[in-house]
Amino acid sequence: MTEDEMRKRLAALMIEHRDLDAAIDALSTADSKDQLQIARLKKRKLRLKDQISIIEDYLTPDIIA
Repeated sequence: MTEDEMRKRLAALMIEHRDLDAAIDALSTADSKDQLQIARLKKRKLRLKDQISIIEDYLTPDIIA
């Protein structure tokens, strides 16, 4: 995977993470409050955050001070 592809993947993951956040907020304020669905979305959001962190760490060079 090239650096450009990684940056595109990172952008897509960040958008999906933001969308999940909005979905979780919408479900939390809904009358039915499907706790199982909310829990699944939160788990997915955490997995996305881990993937985002891995890509960001790879793209950010280590600076030796």
